[in-house]
Amino acid sequence: MTSDEIKEHLKQVKYPGFSRDIVSFGLVRSAGFFDGTVKVALALASNDPKTPLQLKTEVEQVLRGLPGVKDILVEIAVSAPKATTPAAGGNMAGTAAAPKTIQYSIAIASGKGGVGKSTFAVNLACALAQVLTFAGRPGRVGLMDCDIYGPSVPLMMGLSGRPEVEGQGADAMLVPMERHGVKVISMGFLVDDNTPVVWRGPMIMKTIQQFVQNVKWGSLDVLLVDLPPGTGDAQLSLVQTLPLDGAVIVTTPQAAATNVARKGGLMFQKVNVPLLGVAENMSYFIDPAGQKHELFGTGGGIATAEKLGTVMLGQVPLMPEIRAGGDSGEPIVVSSPASPSAQVFREIAETLLARLRQPTPLRT
Repeated sequence: MTSDEIKEHLKQVKYPGFSRDIVSFGLVRSAGFFDGTVKVALALASNDPKTPLQLKTEVEQVLRGLPGVKDILVEIAVSAPKATTPAAGGNMAGTAAAPKTIQYSIAIASGKGGVGKSTFAVNLACALAQVLTFAGRPGRVGLMDCDIYGPSVPLMMGLSGRPEVEGQGADAMLVPMERHGVKVISMGFLVDDNTPVVWRGPMIMKTIQQFVQNVKWGSLDVLLVDLPPGTGDAQLSLVQTLPLDGAVIVTTPQAAATNVARKGGLMFQKVNVPLLGVAENMSYFIDPAGQKHELFGTGGGIATAEKLGTVMLGQVPLMPEIRAGGDSGEPIVVSSPASPSAQVFREIAETLLARLRQPTPLRT
């Protein structure tokens, strides 16, 4: 049995909390087979003492029973994650240089697709811009669309075209587009509408690194990062590149969404990103007669927040105006700022800012 054959079997072992395997993550330092004994050496950076034990058990399970294998030796070298100096107010370590002009960086995640995460992120960004403008700090919100495969932020923000580039060669910087008081960068600006993005993990990782390090964000109070569904390459790349101050989990009330949302929250906890709270989208619908209908059930967001040890940020109603605002590039927070839905988004924005400014770390 060769080293490559052993590694092929080890691709069945996923890193805890992620959909990617330990081989593609580069955690397998060596693998060999001699006289009936398989020896595997792993190297990982983790603060969680359970992770090495879980990996060791799963490696042994995968290799046990292979032809000729009598014994299995798994050596794991564990080191603390390398830290970079976070921006002012930051409390999360990354592994690559990130802009020092960004005060707070927040991931918007869902775990599951179809819960309106990007719609939520766009309206939250506009709500934050309104709140900060009222406080005398206009132009201090950024939105980074990391949904590489299906970027929808440009449509929802009413933006199109290509971003400008400043500088040349290695010093070139993309200038984010801006609308509704929010600076925006997205893969949607860089590919044609009819061109699908068919990329493997390393290309996704490189793109996210460039969005963080090679975009002229300027001074921001808050950078929101709209993540794709799941717990894979994009999520890991982000936590390795940008010192996140927290994550917001978006879900609908139904169990099919909350069960996956909880796993998404646990993923952030495993990589030491604080959870700022859970936002429940499409919580209820109010018909023309004023009757309230809970179309997707009730209580799912609160239950998810309790299980994750965090807070419920708010409940966003299911309203045709929110959908229409996204399709037209005029988010409801902008097109109808006095509406109840816009008020919910501003309340969530104010709650987030208050939690970020707490003197104690938001550890869960």
